[in-house]
Amino acid sequence: MGVTDTTQQASDRAQELKQFDESKLGVKGLVDSGLNSIPSLFIHPPETLSSLKPAQPRPDSIRSIPTIDLSGWDSCRRPSIIEEAGRAARELGFFQVVNHGVPTEVLDRTITAVKAFNEQPMEAKARIYRREMDTGVAFFSNVDLFHSKAASWRDTLQIRLEPKVDMAEIPEVCRNEVMEWDQQIQRLGGILMGLLSEGLGLSPGKLQELTCPESRMMVGNYYPCCPQPNLTVGLASHTDPGVIAVLLQDQLPGLQVKHGDEWLDAPPIPGALVVNIGDILQIMSNNEYKSAEHRALANPNREPRVSIVVFHNLSNLDIQLGPLPELVSSDKPAAFRQFTMGEYMRAFFTNELNESLAHYFKA
Repeated sequence: MGVTDTTQQASDRAQELKQFDESKLGVKGLVDSGLNSIPSLFIHPPETLSSLKPAQPRPDSIRSIPTIDLSGWDSCRRPSIIEEAGRAARELGFFQVVNHGVPTEVLDRTITAVKAFNEQPMEAKARIYRREMDTGVAFFSNVDLFHSKAASWRDTLQIRLEPKVDMAEIPEVCRNEVMEWDQQIQRLGGILMGLLSEGLGLSPGKLQELTCPESRMMVGNYYPCCPQPNLTVGLASHTDPGVIAVLLQDQLPGLQVKHGDEWLDAPPIPGALVVNIGDILQIMSNNEYKSAEHRALANPNREPRVSIVVFHNLSNLDIQLGPLPELVSSDKPAAFRQFTMGEYMRAFFTNELNESLAHYFKA
C-alpha cells in the first residue's frame, strides 16, 4: 500500500470518527437505527481479535477471581481478611467482595437507573454529550475515541462525585440512585483502603491520608447488543488510573482479567462487587500490588449489559507521587520515579486505553 493510500485511509477514518462523535448518537443510537453489521471504525486489528478466543489454562495458573467475604471486617476476622485481600492484590490485582454492607436493593436500583438513562430518547442524552468534564457530568462513546486504533462497542455516562458537584447536573432519571450508590461506595471505599493499607504493613489510615476519599469518579458503561461481537470489544484492554476501583456489574458476563498470558473470566456473582488495584496504588506500593490489565467483551446478548465503576482518585494534581518511603529499602529500591498526579492524568488522556501507564514512570 502506497503512502497516498495510507494517507487517504487515515483521512477517511478521521472523518468517520468526527461524524460519529458529532452525531451524538452513541453506540445505542447505531443499534436503534437497525444496522446488522458494525461500522469499520469499530473493527479491531487481528492481534486483538485473535486473543478473544479462550486460551488453554496452564496447570499452575490461577483459574478464577478470588471472592472475599467482608463480614466481620472490624472483628477478630480482620487479620484473615487483610491476608486474603493482600494476597489477591499481589497475585492478580482483582478480587470480588461479598457481605460488603451495600444493600442488594441499592445495587439493583443503581443498575436500573443507569440503564434507564441510556434508554432515554437520543435528544435527552444529547444535551450532555460532551468530552469535557467542566460541569462534572458527561455522556459520550469511548473516552479514547480519537486516540485508539479502533472504537469499542459501548456508551458511557461519567459523573464526578465530590462535595462541590452540582446535583442538578446529574440527569434526573438516575440522580437519586447515583447519590445513594455514592454514599454506600464512599463508606466501602474507606473499609477497603484500610484493609489494603494494612496488607502492606502500613497503618489502616495511611492510604486514606495520602489519597482523597472525597475525590471519586463514577463511570456507567452501557454495552448494547453487538451484531458482530467477534470483530470488536466492549472495552479495550487497559489498566485503571487512581488508587482503587469498585465495580458493580449486572448479571451478564463480559469482564475479563489478564493473568500472565491468560484472560480469566470474572463472572457476575449475585450481590458481589469487583475491586481492583489502580496504577497509582501499584506505584505507591512499590510494585507490591498489581494493577492488572482487564477488558470487556462485546455483548452478544439481546439484553444490554450494564456496569458501573467508581474510581477512588487523587484530586490534587500537584501532589508528588512515587513509592511510599516505608516500602523502599536497600533490598527493594524504588521501582518508580517521582511525578505529579497532573503529569499522570495528561498521559492518561493522550494515550490509548490499552497502554498501561505505570511503565511511563519506572525508575
